[in-house]
Amino acid sequence: MFHNIEFANTYFLYFLILIPILSVWYWYRHHKINAEIQIPSTHIFEATKKSIKQRLYHSLFVIRMIILSLLIIALARPQTSTKRQNVSIKGIDIMIAMDISGSMLAQDFKPDRLEASKEVAKKFIKGRPGDRIGLIVFGGESFTQCPLTTDHSILINLLHDIKSGMLQGGTAIGDGLATAVNRLKDSKAISKVIILLTDGVNNAGSIDPESAAEIAKLYGIRVYTIGVGSMGKAKTPVAIYPNGQYAYDYVKVKIDEDVLKKVAQTTEGKYFRAYNKNKLIKIYNEIDKLEKSKIDVTEFRIKNEKFLPFVIFALILLCIEIVLKNTTFKTLS
Repeated sequence: MFHNIEFANTYFLYFLILIPILSVWYWYRHHKINAEIQIPSTHIFEATKKSIKQRLYHSLFVIRMIILSLLIIALARPQTSTKRQNVSIKGIDIMIAMDISGSMLAQDFKPDRLEASKEVAKKFIKGRPGDRIGLIVFGGESFTQCPLTTDHSILINLLHDIKSGMLQGGTAIGDGLATAVNRLKDSKAISKVIILLTDGVNNAGSIDPESAAEIAKLYGIRVYTIGVGSMGKAKTPVAIYPNGQYAYDYVKVKIDEDVLKKVAQTTEGKYFRAYNKNKLIKIYNEIDKLEKSKIDVTEFRIKNEKFLPFVIFALILLCIEIVLKNTTFKTLS
């Protein structure tokens, strides 16, 4: 009944200190007014037992203190409050389009570009529990690794499973972007976003990146493009031995930044360049800040006064005290 009670006039509660003060005063006064008599022996009173009336004599004072406490609490105006919230959450649908071509195994990121990109993407996904997120992978062709989902544990498992070599060689940036657009075009989300990550130049596929960007713009999809790779040359796989091991050589990093910038500009997104893993983490953090779900919260608080039960109980006790004082515990004045 009195769950989550608050007091409107808390300063009245300080008067509760009167209770112990009055109790000490009552004890001292009662102790001083007790009659004293000198007798040679008390053995004649040993068999005498106190009556119930004698035992309950001090109950009048206890009742008065309870009445006083209840009235002080009532003056402090105890209240309970009922909260009600109207929450409107407008989520964001995000497709991550990740390049898994052979060059993503370059070791200018630790342990390589692909593994670093997967690790950073996992943290990004875990930080957005309210959004639907999907995954597209592309090399010489594109493939939907995971459609839009709120089950991020499945998404992260599927992200963990991707490897370079799953798709034919090449870098089909346009196809990867177009596949992501196809997954988002029918979305009813307030915001539709593609994060496209690549380390190369579009050299495969049937759709060029600019055309795919125009389609994304048509459906109101914003594209953030990320170029992954250090400046200069990077240790990159150039061949594979029969035992499955890669042969590495230092190859010049080639990222078609002009195309990635144009794709981002066309869709009102933004282009980023990640020279290392730390920079890639900062890029995802920036995208995370740019694309936040909209949450509208309207809170209502209804306060209910709860002083009346304390007043009623005090009045009942007061009536009981008056009756007892004038009957059972009546004294001569």
